[in-house]
Amino acid sequence: MSDIQQVPAVLLLEDGTVFHGLSAGKIGTTTGEICFNTGMTGYQEIFTDPSYYGQLMVMTNAHIGNYGVKRTESESYSIKINGLICKNYTNEYHRPIADQSIQDYFEEEGLVGICSVDTRAIVRHIRSKGAMNAIISSETTDLKVLEQKLAEVPSMDGLELASKVSTKEIYTFGDPHAKYKVAVMDFGIKQNILNSFAERNCYMRIFPAKTPLEEIREWGPDGYFMSNGPGDPAPMDYAVQNAKAILEEDKPLFGICLGHQILALAVDIPTYKMHHGHRGINHPVKNLATGKCEITSQNHGFGVSPEALQANADKVEITHINLNDDTIEGMRIRGKKAFSVQYHPEASPGPHDARYLFDHFVNLMEN
Repeated sequence: MSDIQQVPAVLLLEDGTVFHGLSAGKIGTTTGEICFNTGMTGYQEIFTDPSYYGQLMVMTNAHIGNYGVKRTESESYSIKINGLICKNYTNEYHRPIADQSIQDYFEEEGLVGICSVDTRAIVRHIRSKGAMNAIISSETTDLKVLEQKLAEVPSMDGLELASKVSTKEIYTFGDPHAKYKVAVMDFGIKQNILNSFAERNCYMRIFPAKTPLEEIREWGPDGYFMSNGPGDPAPMDYAVQNAKAILEEDKPLFGICLGHQILALAVDIPTYKMHHGHRGINHPVKNLATGKCEITSQNHGFGVSPEALQANADKVEITHINLNDDTIEGMRIRGKKAFSVQYHPEASPGPHDARYLFDHFVNLMEN
């Protein structure tokens, strides 16, 4: 466990708001869209979630690093956030099964962060002003220099990022002798989604985001899955066209998060950039079929238009809504074996309330 050599660091937001703190991780400078996660545990899973690619993460949990890092708990092969913002950065850990300290992990992965800042004030600011670009630096505290660098950062609105985090090569996961074959379109998939399918007698072939559907079909899957991922779904014409073709084929189709938004675009339901998004493991969602509430894990900055869904109730049914703000959390395509949810039923970490959705997909393949 290395000693932390901390130096002054600064966080500058696009609207000119400044927070001063200390360095965490690698000494350097990093940029991205600032967002916050309300989860009380699971920082490593958050750091390695490909959906956070291009973002600076504010952790509302006061202690980060206190249980170290365990490699098998990563959601992908590397850290995907662009930078970390936290209050208490704790390098010393007391978890016997941990592999290393958080500082060693960050230095190994090259992650720049800032700590000892008022995260509550930062979150209140984002909730009020909305998501925006920001810059963290422990190399310089010269705000003029940082303003110039920040001005060059593109907006997340209109940014296609899924192909940047998707697998470059086709690979398989699960038991080759499993009962069901699931074709996975990887827009930034989390490992625990693959685990959840494998636990349900599924063998998966994972395809790069831009793989033509003709190539995917050659494998002869029993069902299709569209994964979570980062960025704006609107520029992802390649994925939307694949989803349209799958709907014509009428095999089971399941989408999570970005996959949910792609399915909506495939039936001409538009998406939009949210004010500050949903990120955490404590979001209440109502299942409209059962009337029951599920506590869910969420991570998204874009949503599906509720007005357009309501106007197209003849072809799309709303199945789940968010009880905090009434945003759309789930839908199914009428007359098709296609459904999707905006949240993360695999929930790693998080509650297991929504894992029945994987069973529902398996049942569609069975029947």
